[in-house]
Amino acid sequence: MPAPLSATDVRRLRLRALLLTGRRGLALGGDDAAADDEGAVAAVVSHLGAMQAQDVAHALWSLGIRLPEATEPGIRAALARGEAIRTWSMRGTVHLVPPDDAAWMVALMSPRPRAAAAARRAQLGLDDATCDRGTAVLLDALRGRRLTRTACLAVLDGAGIATDGQRGYHLLVHAAQAGAVCIVAQDGTDQVFGRLDEAAPHPRTPSREEALATLARRYLRSHGPATVADLARWTGLGLRDCRAGIAAAGEDVVPVETDAGPMLAAPALLDAGPAAERTILTPPGFDELVLGYADRSAQLDPALEAAVAPGGNGVFRSTLVRDGRVVATWRRALTARTVRVEAHDLVSLSPRDRARCTAALEPYGAFIGRDVELRWG
Repeated sequence: MPAPLSATDVRRLRLRALLLTGRRGLALGGDDAAADDEGAVAAVVSHLGAMQAQDVAHALWSLGIRLPEATEPGIRAALARGEAIRTWSMRGTVHLVPPDDAAWMVALMSPRPRAAAAARRAQLGLDDATCDRGTAVLLDALRGRRLTRTACLAVLDGAGIATDGQRGYHLLVHAAQAGAVCIVAQDGTDQVFGRLDEAAPHPRTPSREEALATLARRYLRSHGPATVADLARWTGLGLRDCRAGIAAAGEDVVPVETDAGPMLAAPALLDAGPAAERTILTPPGFDELVLGYADRSAQLDPALEAAVAPGGNGVFRSTLVRDGRVVATWRRALTARTVRVEAHDLVSLSPRDRARCTAALEPYGAFIGRDVELRWG
C-alpha cells in the first residue's frame, strides 16, 4: 500500500489540479496554445467547473493567473464572446460558469440559497408572486437585447415593482436563480444582464444523477485531493447528494489516503503527481485556491485566516502563496500608469522571498497594463 500523501503532496497536487503550475491553463490546449486563443478562457472555466466571480477585477485575474501572458482586455474580450457567463449558480454567490451548463447548475444548486433568502425577501415585502412578476417583466424587457443593472431596475420600477433599498438586488437574484437571466457583460461598474436562454441557447439537460456526477468529476479533477465535505461546501449541496455524485462518477473519482485522512481525486491527477516547481503565486481574494474548500488548512494556516478574511464576513484579501501556502496578503490601488500594491507579510519572509514576491507581481502589472510599485506594510 502506498504511503499516505503528506500535506505538502496535497498542496502541490492541488496546485496542479487548479492550473497553477507548469503551463497552467495553456496545458488544456495544444503545444502551441496561447492565452489569447479563442476558447482558452472557456477551457479554464470548464475545467474548474465554476469560479467565484462577484468581484469582477478578482475574477479577471483568477483567469489571467491561469493563462500566462494573458491581458485584462483579452480576458474581457473572451467573456464578451460568451466563453463564460456570470450568474448566481451556487451558494447564492455569483460564479463564472460554462454557458451551456448554467441552466442545469442553477436549477440544481439554487433551491437551498433561495430558501435561505426567503426570510429576507419577506422583510423587504417581496412575496413569491411579486418576485415571479418581476422575473416575467425582466424576461420581456430583455428579449433580444441586454440592459445594465440600472436599466433593469428602472424597468421594474416602471412596471410598479419598487426596487428601493435591497429590493432590486433580491429581484435580480431571484430572476437569475429561476434560470431566467444572467450577467453577460460589465459596463464600468454596472452589471449587464441578458436572458439566459439567449446567452446560452443550447443548454445541456443532464438528469439529476448525471448532473451530480458531472459536479463531482469536475470538482475533484480541478480541486483534488479533497473530501466529500469540501465538495459539499463548494456546491452548497447536502452530503447525500455529494456522495451520490461521487458514486455516479464511477472510475473518474478514486480514494486516496493522506496524512489528514481519506480524500478523493481524479486518477489522472494522481498519475501526474505533485507539482515540482516551487513558485510564488499572486491569486486574488476570491480565488478557488483558498475559497474552493471547506477545510483550507493545507493552503492556509488556520491561525492566519483572520488576516486573510478579516471580520469573517466572507470578503477575502488577495494573497501571496509560496509553494502552495499563503504567506502574505496584498491589495492594490490604481493610478493612471501604475498599480500600487501594499503587501502584508504573515510569516516573516526572508529578503530573498520578498524579492521573489516582487517579481511574482510583475505578470499582474503586465496583465492590467501598469507598472507595479510594491510596498510592504
